[in-house]
Amino acid sequence: MKTCRYLHQGIARYGRVEETNGALWITGSAPIPEEDLAAQVAALRGVAQPDVEPIPLDTAELLPPVTPGKILCVGRNYRDHAKELGNEVPAEPLIFFKPISSLLAPGATVRMPRISERIDFEGELVLVISRRASHLKPDTNWRSYVRGYTIANDVTARDLQKKDGQWTRAKGFDTFCPVGPILSDEVDPEKGLTVETRVNGELRQHGSTADFIFSIPQLLAYITAAITLEPGDLLLTGTPAGVAPLAPGDRVEVSVTDLGTLANSFAAETV
Repeated sequence: MKTCRYLHQGIARYGRVEETNGALWITGSAPIPEEDLAAQVAALRGVAQPDVEPIPLDTAELLPPVTPGKILCVGRNYRDHAKELGNEVPAEPLIFFKPISSLLAPGATVRMPRISERIDFEGELVLVISRRASHLKPDTNWRSYVRGYTIANDVTARDLQKKDGQWTRAKGFDTFCPVGPILSDEVDPEKGLTVETRVNGELRQHGSTADFIFSIPQLLAYITAAITLEPGDLLLTGTPAGVAPLAPGDRVEVSVTDLGTLANSFAAETV
């Protein structure tokens, strides 16, 4: 099932997304408590007649598809990306956090902080956790812990990343984590999903989830050995080669097979 989260008359709602005549429509909607992911899914599956009129997805005021408690990210999970920045391929997963305050809706504008001289895009596939996960084993049925998949842009202040020696500030500015537009359980990253990023229409990144250095079960086992994952948590799985600096006015579009396109514009910070 494909779902989204959007504003309807100023109220956040979860919507079921279906294709009709080649276009995606929000065909069912439910105002479910945001912290109850299981209730959202059950309610949307059970919607027979929507309590609001169906609307085209591309006309809706979309929000990030879930409200996570944590945003975890994997660094250097593609060999070519590690090499392009002059880094060694890691021997084990490199994990970091982005704060919840960095979360940004599809179509919203990323603010480029004045204190950074280089802001990069990083298109990524995202896992959304469905139930509490702790101390998973590599042979665990990991799919039972995944609600579905979406797209993110792991925006990074590259100069500050190098300067600080750790990544919290460089990855954590407000608006530095656009996520969306939909959440889907109808794709399989192990079969190889194409991840592409375009800047002002020009292709900059092209990779496949089949090229992960660390597989999803390896990542989940590594992370949950230390950190309990909760329903709605996000896991950004790494970015392919091709990252580059952006300028105010640029438009970045991240696309993943069967998950659509996450589009955001960039603008200089005004405060």
